[in-house]
Amino acid sequence: MKARFCPGRKLLPVCLAAAMLLLAVASSLAENCTTSNDMDPSTRSAMTAASEHYFSLLARGDANGLRQASIPSLAADFSAIESMVKDNLPGLTGGKATPRPAFLLDANGSSPIARAEFFCGVFGSNGQTKDSAIFTLSNLPPGKYGVVILDASGGAKGAYTVSLILQQIGSDWKLGGLYIKSAQTAGHDLDWFVDHAREYQSKRQMHNAWLYFLEARSLVSPLPFMSTAATDKLYDESQKALPADFPADGKTVELAAGGANYKLTDVFPDIVGNDLDLVVKYQVASVADTNQAYASNVAVMKAMITKYPELRSAFAGIVARAVDPNGRDYGTLLAMKDIK
Repeated sequence: MKARFCPGRKLLPVCLAAAMLLLAVASSLAENCTTSNDMDPSTRSAMTAASEHYFSLLARGDANGLRQASIPSLAADFSAIESMVKDNLPGLTGGKATPRPAFLLDANGSSPIARAEFFCGVFGSNGQTKDSAIFTLSNLPPGKYGVVILDASGGAKGAYTVSLILQQIGSDWKLGGLYIKSAQTAGHDLDWFVDHAREYQSKRQMHNAWLYFLEARSLVSPLPFMSTAATDKLYDESQKALPADFPADGKTVELAAGGANYKLTDVFPDIVGNDLDLVVKYQVASVADTNQAYASNVAVMKAMITKYPELRSAFAGIVARAVDPNGRDYGTLLAMKDIK
């Protein structure tokens, strides 16, 4: 978070603190956050007990029990949660969960908040501290919400974080959202990706560095709408590695491939099976002709490797996805050895 009204570097810490205070005051009109230490003991106990009960259902694969304990809007459209429960059961069965300090988010008002921001904990002159957090949610209905993050270990597939979004309905804390993340990607943890990103950066392989920083940023936070001092620090470091010729933050870039120019909209790492692959998304007018879409995908993959040969050493393969204006896409996966 940066202040833009400070006249000189000597006043920067004071201005930053003032900016934080103004943001907190403005936010408190509609959104309030209470940390675990400042929470009413009975509320903290009820939220923790609910989260541990829901984890026990999750670890048993009891999707029906979770549905019955969910808020009405989630229970009415539960297929994504059911799939999540099934997919993660092998890694969570037999595991034990340890809750982190919880957060209580209070969204005031009579209508959904278009952009709800909750500033939790103590902030310093340089921004977040080790115990603070910021939650940013879109179109959040008024209500009281709990965020409980559980560290799960002892299962067959290593450590996980299980994040439960709870909503208070009457005296009960119902399930409002569920996020499950392995602590590893393709067998490697956060520190491994950060170390390799820095190594690529030192070799001036900035594309590999940026992509590995992206994976590290995915691992550092259990929730996509939560930022902490750790996520902020890693974000700032990763921005120094962002190549000018890669798409990012809504910016597209052109790639010449097979006698045509394509607009790349996104390039990011992803897991396919047990491999770390590179996903490349680009714009096309139509994917109706699958033969043409396949040919375009192969051309884009070849062009990526020709332009960025360093990618061969960092990824097992490439997934090219042609995306039409309506969001329909056609994807092709090739192992690196098959891209010639």
